[in-house]
Amino acid sequence: MENLRRDAPLISLQGITKVFIADEIETHALSGVHLEIQRGEFLAVSGPSGCGKSTLLSILGLLDAPTEGVHRLGGRDVASLDAEERATIRNREIGFIFQSFNLIGDLSIYENVELPLIYRGMKPAERRACVVDALDKVQMSHRKNHLPSQLSGGQQQRVAVARALAGSPGILLADEPTGNLDSKNGEVVMELLMRLNREGSTICMVTHDERYTRAARRVIHLFDGKVVSETTSSD
Repeated sequence: MENLRRDAPLISLQGITKVFIADEIETHALSGVHLEIQRGEFLAVSGPSGCGKSTLLSILGLLDAPTEGVHRLGGRDVASLDAEERATIRNREIGFIFQSFNLIGDLSIYENVELPLIYRGMKPAERRACVVDALDKVQMSHRKNHLPSQLSGGQQQRVAVARALAGSPGILLADEPTGNLDSKNGEVVMELLMRLNREGSTICMVTHDERYTRAARRVIHLFDGKVVSETTSSD
């Protein structure tokens, strides 16, 4: 895999369109989206249900490919890669934080964070260092031997953040990361993401909750598959 260019925007989308066809009916989930994400940014994607937020995140995360348009990651064209090539880049360059945590119930917290690194083929000593560091960052090292069922929802989401961080990805993609949390735990997770961003992590977060878009430095608003507005923090 070629090295990703450091001088290019981390992500560049030009004219991205995504069309789903079911029963001969076309649904335009995204229509001509243009977007650039710079290294070190905290971007929020907002909009009503069905506006294309999840589709956009799937394309950003190489879980899906656009129907039309140019998608570059670190200067490399990734729109036309096959599924295996996308999976390789996804494992090395992208960290995912899901609304439902997606932790494996019969694995310990340590093992959940370690698993993606095993898939990557990382050596045991290096894996251990990465897992310990990631759990330290989210203040969950003391629960490393517990199972997910022994943790609160907020703690599980912090572990999910650690799993996303462990491989030092180029970007963290967060899909409604506070959606299954009460307001107190939601604020804790948002504070964690803000701190990680201040420390250099690039974050793109999808949310329908306007309270949490304020954490981002830039917010784009989607409606009917199009970017209809953009706001930038003055901080």
